[in-house]
Amino acid sequence: MRFASSSPRHLSVISLGFIVATATIFTTSCSSGSMSGPPGPTLSGSTSVTVMLTSTANDQLAEFDLGFQSVTLTSQSGKTVTLLSSGSGLGAEFVHMNGTAEPLVTASVPQDVYTAATVTLNGAQFVCIELGPEDGEQVLDTSTYNYLGMPASDVTAALPSPITVTGTNMGLSLDLLVAESATYSACFTPDGVSSFSITPTFNLTPLTFSSSPTSEANGKVTGLDGQVTAIGSGGSSLTLSLPDDEGARPIIINFDSNTAYQGISNFSALTVGTFVDMDGAIQSDGLVLATRISVEDTSAVDVFRGPLMEVNPSVSAFLMLPRQEQGSDFLTKVVIGSDYFRSSGAAFKISGQFANLVNLPFVPTFSASNMVPGQEVYVSIESAIPVDGSYPMATTMTLMPQTINGTVTASSQSGDFTDYTVSLAPYDLFPMLAVQPGQTTVENNPSQVEVYVDSNTQQLNKQKPLAAGSTLRFYGLVFNDNGTLRMDCAQVNDGVAFTAPSSASKQSQVEKRDVQRVRRKGFGEVQLTTSVTTRQP
Repeated sequence: MRFASSSPRHLSVISLGFIVATATIFTTSCSSGSMSGPPGPTLSGSTSVTVMLTSTANDQLAEFDLGFQSVTLTSQSGKTVTLLSSGSGLGAEFVHMNGTAEPLVTASVPQDVYTAATVTLNGAQFVCIELGPEDGEQVLDTSTYNYLGMPASDVTAALPSPITVTGTNMGLSLDLLVAESATYSACFTPDGVSSFSITPTFNLTPLTFSSSPTSEANGKVTGLDGQVTAIGSGGSSLTLSLPDDEGARPIIINFDSNTAYQGISNFSALTVGTFVDMDGAIQSDGLVLATRISVEDTSAVDVFRGPLMEVNPSVSAFLMLPRQEQGSDFLTKVVIGSDYFRSSGAAFKISGQFANLVNLPFVPTFSASNMVPGQEVYVSIESAIPVDGSYPMATTMTLMPQTINGTVTASSQSGDFTDYTVSLAPYDLFPMLAVQPGQTTVENNPSQVEVYVDSNTQQLNKQKPLAAGSTLRFYGLVFNDNGTLRMDCAQVNDGVAFTAPSSASKQSQVEKRDVQRVRRKGFGEVQLTTSVTTRQP
């Protein structure tokens, strides 16, 4: 959640006092054996449990932040175990983890069979985006709805089956079901009053970690973005601080001779303050072994990651929604809503996470002339001082992997790849933002993405086959190839049904706060509106 102090910067910054935090999970398994089967495991001592955060979402909400106060488990005999205690100060944004995972915490848990979990939150927040007419103009609305506090009755932590904690170590997955966790009657209303509710809903399931993980389902972490805050004395580990509006969410990263480096030559080039994007594997002790570490800009002061909202090459400027932001300018404030940058002179890059780009049946490129709203980018700046009194200058822009939720309509073979034509919901950012005034890059069909799947793609979908008529989630890099959106897909997960705004399940007392309107004449003739609506329980 984004609660911030005022700032002299050009963009709309809203003063709030927010607590973003993070979540926890536990592992499900079959409980002890029945009389007719083999006996269950002997439960004694404690197990090292690593909690992984993930989410299951369609493309309706652009951001979902949670602040955790505590997480407890209750055993079949009524004993309670605290996994995350009050005052931990951890937080997380969940939409960027749609289909991927991040480590939260490793805890020692008494071996037992657990039948219930309780999650207590300090607060919650979601962001929706809408393009629509107002006063004869097309208005881009970025609206934030939040709870300053969260009634315990509004939080659900479901265990599909009892959780057996056993063995030396194990993993636990805390999956936020985003579409089930919020309702709202309208993304934006001129008077700032909208019925909404936030009811965070989790599934707690087990994970078995592999020594060579291939996906989030067995211990792989991908696209982990953070800042180095400490270097281990032995020269083979570091502390990485993940973006968290509460401050630091630290994790320990180990390295070995197989770690690949991008943008730097080796481990010794890393220093305190460096921003990195990395992949890795969860180890038995809960630490992360880095398999790839990339530094996009060794001189970066601040970094931002999120979707492009508006692009105008004619004035070398763009608008993005920073779901994650980190750097020296965010030690005492947090930006609410969207942010403008200049792109002239920026180095354009493509994430080094995928190794098969040269094999694609099209030429994958990312540049100032072909970037489009909806693409996920990682932006660095070396100075927060606006250029010519307007916007900060981006020094690097890196195309990053993202998850889309869509329905397969057709498929065909294209070399070593199967090309699946995927239809997007109208509220997806690609079709919605492509029709903004002032967009100079024309897309042939922004409601459709050609998704390329090869033998390396992890197909984790279980409920629906990878075939026409199936709604699935696809994770990969999205390119604009001469007006056609094409994805190099690394992972497929079960999809989420398309949804639309609806009345809140229960009427909330709402309070309009800090509604800001900034007219950006000359930049696409678009009025950017940022609104924050808060419920105080």
